[in-house]
Amino acid sequence: MNATIEVRNLRTHFFTRAGVLKAVDDVSFSVARGQVLGLVGESGSGKSVTGFSIIGLVDPPGRVVGGSILYQGRDLAKLSEREMRSLRGDRIAMIFQDPMMTLNPVLRVDTQMIEAIQAHAKVSRAEARTRSRDALGMVGIPSPEERLESYPHQFSGGMRQRVAIAIALLHNPDLLIADEPTTALDVTIQAQILAEVQKLAADYGTALIWITHDLSVIAGLADRIAVMYAGRIVEFGEAASVLDSPVHPYTNGLIGSVPSRNKRGERLRQIPGMTPSLLTLPPGCAFRTRCARADATCEQEPPEGTVSPDHVARCFHPMIAVPA
Repeated sequence: MNATIEVRNLRTHFFTRAGVLKAVDDVSFSVARGQVLGLVGESGSGKSVTGFSIIGLVDPPGRVVGGSILYQGRDLAKLSEREMRSLRGDRIAMIFQDPMMTLNPVLRVDTQMIEAIQAHAKVSRAEARTRSRDALGMVGIPSPEERLESYPHQFSGGMRQRVAIAIALLHNPDLLIADEPTTALDVTIQAQILAEVQKLAADYGTALIWITHDLSVIAGLADRIAVMYAGRIVEFGEAASVLDSPVHPYTNGLIGSVPSRNKRGERLRQIPGMTPSLLTLPPGCAFRTRCARADATCEQEPPEGTVSPDHVARCFHPMIAVPA
């Protein structure tokens, strides 16, 4: 299956006064048409920076310093800002955690959506307006014709996020990156948006990267899961395989800390400690200072072990036996 996007050995570093922060350090994955990749990890794991790197929105002092991001054979990391702008919002789109990163508070929704369409397609204003109305209806906004004339502050948080999603989907992009877009929404709206996005990926063949810290969200959505920790992918595989048979102790800890997996009356399980500073990572496995299975071996860089043809993990002491 041809990949819509193929990320190879991506490195995105931030050059600060305190030193070089390796936010993304040697990350590789691919996503095919209609496929959903769940990019999972705690805050500070590098998952959002991975998304920003793909779409070319890493601000100074950060920059992509190595690797390639191949979209239909073109390396996005080597494109000029002008070339990138022609793809961004058209063939590659991103939904942000905060919809106000997409929406301008002083412009009506129709103005913003019509501009987004006409920036990439030569269509009349009337046709652009019709497409905007249809897009609002597609993400479940009632009375879309009337709501086009509203300002962002006249929508609830959930409805604002739906407008942002509608804008991202205006051109049926080949790749959609969703950076925790449902985190601030209530559970029923979250479920509706997840179902809509999943349907769009299936109907239009859109490759979807869903970035989240919440494994319960990704469980019913993703085909494959990449678990990130301290700038690296520590486990990667088919969603069912990763969730049912986690190999890396960090993945196991993430799954164990979902409240619904605890028996009534038991203490909630949690991963001890905090994510280490990316400026002062310990040598070897970055997770070893929080891992009950760690020993002196973990002071070296763990190799990538193959559990099955499409399930790999970086760990000296995996949760299950890895074939030699």
